[in-house]
Amino acid sequence: MYMPRQEEGRIYLGTSRNPDDSINKGEYLELKLANRHGLVTGATGTGKTVSLQILAEGFSNAGVPVFCADVKGDVSGLGAMGEMKDFLAKRAETIGFDDYELQEFPVIFWDLFGEKGHPVRTTISEMGPLILSRLMDLSEAQDGILNMAFKLADDEGLLLLDLKDLRSLLSNMADRREELNDDYGLISTQSIGAIQRQLLIIEQQGGEHFFGEPALQISDLMRTTRDGRGAISILAADKLMSSPRLYATFLLWLLSELFEELPEVGDPEKPRLVFFFDEAHLLFDEAPKVLVDKVEQVVKLIRSKGVGVYFVTQNPIDIPEPVLAQLGNRIQHALRAFTPREQKAVRTAADTFRPNPDFDARDVIMQLGVGEALVSTLEKKGIPSVVQRTLIRPPSSRLGPLEDSERRSLMNVSPVSGQYEKEIDRESAYEVLQAKAEKAAKDEAARKRQEEEEKQRRKEEKSSSSKRSSGRQTATEAAIKSVVRSVATTLGRELVRGILGSLRR
Repeated sequence: MYMPRQEEGRIYLGTSRNPDDSINKGEYLELKLANRHGLVTGATGTGKTVSLQILAEGFSNAGVPVFCADVKGDVSGLGAMGEMKDFLAKRAETIGFDDYELQEFPVIFWDLFGEKGHPVRTTISEMGPLILSRLMDLSEAQDGILNMAFKLADDEGLLLLDLKDLRSLLSNMADRREELNDDYGLISTQSIGAIQRQLLIIEQQGGEHFFGEPALQISDLMRTTRDGRGAISILAADKLMSSPRLYATFLLWLLSELFEELPEVGDPEKPRLVFFFDEAHLLFDEAPKVLVDKVEQVVKLIRSKGVGVYFVTQNPIDIPEPVLAQLGNRIQHALRAFTPREQKAVRTAADTFRPNPDFDARDVIMQLGVGEALVSTLEKKGIPSVVQRTLIRPPSSRLGPLEDSERRSLMNVSPVSGQYEKEIDRESAYEVLQAKAEKAAKDEAARKRQEEEEKQRRKEEKSSSSKRSSGRQTATEAAIKSVVRSVATTLGRELVRGILGSLRR
């Protein structure tokens, strides 16, 4: 019998078997090729979460930080040592995994709502107009107005940190549209109104928790422990999934930040970070082609930054073909084929594997049991291995979610505890524009008061209307025009944005 071992430079995934059910050999993921990305697919209940769990465990033990979303709450079990249950011990025995042992892993919990993890925030400026437009599902005309708003903010040195900053800027644009039309193009109040309504929807869905400061530092997702293990960052996404567009947009933004901030490292001996994109179909559902093209570009280029991206979804057809072609490491759990679309998914999944002469992948995909998968990983020179029918190894950490008390205990000893909990609201576009509006209102009131006083004085003096006429501006009028001119003056430098519109530092 083949006796698999945890080996340096490789992650043990499970043991393949022959058509007669005899044990064949261990299936491994080469760390040197792990930044060539991957795909974990399968119907609900077939074992995708366990595959994600053992991958995260393997990367962590190899010193590779991991980021993953916890859609159902089950992934939180990575933070606790597993329990030796009969079915786990039986699987380990069946596959010859004689050095199977239980283990807990270093986890950092995150939550956009700040309830089940440390708060995660970014600023409106850092997210950029392209991703924000996707979040709000804007039309072409509305997208143009949003880009105008970001250009105006850059030109006038206005910080866009949270939702109220963007709302204030849009209102300011509507008030100044005649002044701005020549430099920025026609500004439609209808489009501004539509964007304002979308911002209100985002706020109602919890977006106000996401936009603000302190913003997430990417370095906090790339931590390692003193014993050399990679920290596993887990995003609590069970509540977030009620706003699927916000969920997908957040992960897209995070991928963009990793791409823009990390330096080129070529092909390292192991990834610098592995990023799991669960429920990946949400990223591509009804996405405009320009966004899909840019995601494809980021996925293609980010591997040179040492980042491996692993998409987790039910069907491979959820992933656009150009992106799917870049995912070299694949774990395919069972699929059902009752409808034409499901039959197409089975064909697509089978056709993407390097064929195994011992079986037909199309048939096997529909016969796989729970915890069983077709596995193909990249071998030397980046060539996919022949697909193997594989019994996935049992996880070392807990199956199922942590208790709330356990989660809180881990958060209290987290290396980022207290770093993000207190929100900061520094002076930004909202405060600047509000101050200008208040000053303009005061100046207008002073001007009217001065006019009234002037009329009263003229009336009392009973002088002629032409007497004391002057072509010069009053001091107040000069001050008002000075304010208007200052608003149109460029206060900040032009900001540089990357592929997906996020700020480059």
